[in-house]
Amino acid sequence: YVWSDDRITIFDKEIFIIILQGRKTMGNNILIVDDAAFMRMMVKDILTKGGYNVVGEAENGVVAVQKYSELKPDLITLDITMPEMDGIQALKKIKEIDAGANIIMCSAMGQQAMVIEAIQNGAKDFIVKPFQADRVLEAVKKVIG
Repeated sequence: YVWSDDRITIFDKEIFIIILQGRKTMGNNILIVDDAAFMRMMVKDILTKGGYNVVGEAENGVVAVQKYSELKPDLITLDITMPEMDGIQALKKIKEIDAGANIIMCSAMGQQAMVIEAIQNGAKDFIVKPFQADRVLEAVKKVIG
């Protein structure tokens, strides 16, 4: 099996498949953070159908910060209201680790003050619950393409 891309020639079919999978998901790796498993499942479904790769999930801000350090995703969707550490605190901690982190906040209606605080602390966009697939994908595309 021979495949060539400018400087690289590959003879092993398994390596070829791994490279293709890597190319498909490169730059599209997302961490989903929400305390509600149902919401994480909804967002994951929207993102995977939109061609993005969900590399991890977290149920609170503490786990989100750990998983961000571990997985280095290209983007995080981060719920504002969560136990242990809320989304605003997690945003601040993640930005301390990586000032260039791409974060989209997830808020319920009526959380305008918290959304403004999140944007002031480096969030790139926000999406409002209940999630609409086109709005989620629009926000993600705007931030990471």
